Amino acid sequence: MMAARTTLLALLATAWLSLPGAAAAESVVVRAGHLLDVEQGRHLHDQAIRIDDGRITSITPWRAASRGDARLVDWSNYTVLPGLIDLHTHLVGDISSADVAAPLSSSAARDALVGAAHARATLAAGFTTVRDVGSYRAFVDVALRNAINTGLVEGPRMYVAGAYITVNQGGGEVTGLPPGVVPPDEMRRGVANNADEVRQRVRELLAGGADFIKIIATGAVFTSGTTPSVAEYTEQEIRAAVEEAARAGTFVVAHAHGADGIRNAARAGVRTIEHASYLDDEGIELMVERGTWLVADIYNGDYTEEVGTREGWSEEILRKNRETADIQRRGFEKAVRAGVRIGFGTDAGIFPHGENARQFTYMVRYGMTPLTAIRAATIDAAASLGRAQELGSIAPGKFADLIAVDGDPLADIERLRRVTAVIKDGRLVLPGGRP
Repeated sequence: MMAARTTLLALLATAWLSLPGAAAAESVVVRAGHLLDVEQGRHLHDQAIRIDDGRITSITPWRAASRGDARLVDWSNYTVLPGLIDLHTHLVGDISSADVAAPLSSSAARDALVGAAHARATLAAGFTTVRDVGSYRAFVDVALRNAINTGLVEGPRMYVAGAYITVNQGGGEVTGLPPGVVPPDEMRRGVANNADEVRQRVRELLAGGADFIKIIATGAVFTSGTTPSVAEYTEQEIRAAVEEAARAGTFVVAHAHGADGIRNAARAGVRTIEHASYLDDEGIELMVERGTWLVADIYNGDYTEEVGTREGWSEEILRKNRETADIQRRGFEKAVRAGVRIGFGTDAGIFPHGENARQFTYMVRYGMTPLTAIRAATIDAAASLGRAQELGSIAPGKFADLIAVDGDPLADIERLRRVTAVIKDGRLVLPGGRP
């Protein structure tokens, strides 16, 4: 029965996509067998979701719905959720490997084409929006975002950083290269070694099309020669980025593993702190006090250990991963108990794109309920982006981003790893998701 329903959905999707003008401009009614209201934390049964011009216009009981000339999408056998949001992805370029010099062997054009494939896999897995937090080659993420926005490439809605703000040879650089090998200028557009240089780089990245700023506040697990626990920018230098971004009406996110870097970033006013491996009680208190969001990639430590060991990744990376993985999860658990605002972010690009939903199980394992984990990837993630009026829940006026899954993810969070079909901007994309 399930196989037959999935086949039927695939045929319906293919038929819809083959029709001329089958885009967000048409009217659609989705019959939702079970609609998860992430704001109220409840299921609504047998609902009609009307979509006009890519936005949700009404939600009514099916028996009272007026379909008119709208196209019907029958998801009556499924649970329907808002499109998922991943706040920490790297779509551009290859996924991590044992070769630290791999980024140099590619090109901007190839990175963009690889990114297009990653974007499609991400969308098929139910993630209709991502925050892409940096690529080594400046502005390739901007080009990919624009290609998606204009319909040239199928993928999630992207908010992009343009490049990393990082100190020379810091956590956002390509390091560990053979003597005499120097990365090209396009890979060093965000290098800044003092507050004035930070301000200048922020201006340049925003002028180049970045939506927000990513600053590397500490060393990194995957950057050779850097130490994750060590702060690489002062509070004043991070504040320079925050102030400059605020002048342009946007925000800063901070890569910060170490406790000092986390505190510097929180005091400086960043919106989200990424990773937070050595988050301590003082850092948690600061984040609660200031409303700073935590975006912690608590799944990929296991991927790195398993795949990195099997494929011969550098001993330095494997050691740093082992040093940070368990302590990061303990800090995450304490942050959840303390009421820190949590956003869903995976660091996809370390592991293959499309497997983002693996993290839900870890978030539940380390303190969240299935509902709060789903909220972290929907309405709460939208709030952290400043887009809660447009994204994150199924409500009139919002973008029509919907996913269908078999069964109830509140009873079994693993259901989110098996997305049956996706609608983005009111348009049905090919049924997808990994088995």
